[in-house]
Amino acid sequence: MATGGNAIRGTRVGAGPMGEQDHGYHADRVAVSYWDATGNEIVRHFAAGIPDDEIPEVIDSPHTGLPAGRDRSNPPAVSKTEPYKTHLAYVKERRTDEEATQLLDDALRQLRERRGQS
Repeated sequence: MATGGNAIRGTRVGAGPMGEQDHGYHADRVAVSYWDATGNEIVRHFAAGIPDDEIPEVIDSPHTGLPAGRDRSNPPAVSKTEPYKTHLAYVKERRTDEEATQLLDDALRQLRERRGQS
């Protein structure tokens, strides 16, 4: 009994010889390095003909989530994020305690009138 193999198993039709480098065109590009506050280097590639003002100065580091800048000796500082506020916190910013008490009293009075409890 002959053991035969399938020579094209696992390859796409028309893929050509393995390792062939002539497929596709590789555009010229420039590598730009960014550093975050922990010293991690992130390299991003941009088209070689792109103007410098279109290359971002700051990106988010995919490893740490920190901002990363192009100046290795002076990475950008973490911007202070405002904590999540509840609806009640926003209301308390707009109303004084006296206003809140008056609104509550008015709402309770209206509720009691609707229910017939004066």
